[in-house]
Amino acid sequence: MKKILILALLIFGKTGAQEKMTQQELDVNSLLKGTLYSPDKTSKNTDLAIIIAGSGPTDRNGNQTGLENNSLKYLAQSLAQNQIAAYTFDKRIITQMAQGTLSEKDLSFEDFITDVKAIAQYFKAQKKYRKIILIGHSEGSLIGMVAAQTQADAYVSIAGPGRPIDEVLIEQIQKQAPSMTAEVKEDLEILKKGQTFELKNPAMGILFRESVQPYMISWLKYDPRKEIQKLKIPVLLINGSRDIQVPASDAALLKTAKPDAQLKIIDNMNHVFKKITTDDMMANATLSSQPQVPIMPELTLAINEFIKSL
Repeated sequence: MKKILILALLIFGKTGAQEKMTQQELDVNSLLKGTLYSPDKTSKNTDLAIIIAGSGPTDRNGNQTGLENNSLKYLAQSLAQNQIAAYTFDKRIITQMAQGTLSEKDLSFEDFITDVKAIAQYFKAQKKYRKIILIGHSEGSLIGMVAAQTQADAYVSIAGPGRPIDEVLIEQIQKQAPSMTAEVKEDLEILKKGQTFELKNPAMGILFRESVQPYMISWLKYDPRKEIQKLKIPVLLINGSRDIQVPASDAALLKTAKPDAQLKIIDNMNHVFKKITTDDMMANATLSSQPQVPIMPELTLAINEFIKSL
């Protein structure tokens, strides 16, 4: 395992102060490879945040090919600079793609829940940390929400949908391709019954290609409004006011489902934690592909205050 010593500016604290942190490549198992960011000085009171990426082939830094933003890397680093250890990891499909073993038809939503549980159990067994906190981003919010029911001391959702995926997809289709709404609804109803179907409309391939239908079936089983009610641990809900992918209204839905959760809406934050003052889709897309742009410090502050209060 490789260790790199990093000197970085402390985001919160005395002006000009610096904090050291260590960056360690750490594999939990043959499929789950990640990076552990730790404060230079740890103790039995150090907490660990496990950060869960969103949809698609997203790596430990929050990036996909052609869509690099370093959002999760910056979040982990900033937490470590604030005395909270953080672990980010490549989703299993990253490793499977590299090994040439990825089989889309064999993937299930439960695979990713199982992975997060395995990571939490790995660190729990070390008995090094005071608290284990799961932080899920976007699709990772629901994954973390389910895993946290048995494996965490606290849970943080960042830009987590507050509705089942079928409701989200229907809303998006109604906005972008209204003529296809009826067909999408019909196809989703088939999948919700646990059945697959022959895809006859090539235009629907991105959503319902036959190899992805089993994954959709497993995903459709989960309603975040119901899953969040099962959590008996402290919960923090965060959304950006400029998130055009998962609007702040979804965080409000989760808050309604779990009234004792804390809710934080960060002004002018987009889906990948960057500051933007417009809802223009092109401007958002451009900013979301600029890895050199830092994340908003308000995000770290909110999470830091939440964890320190546990």
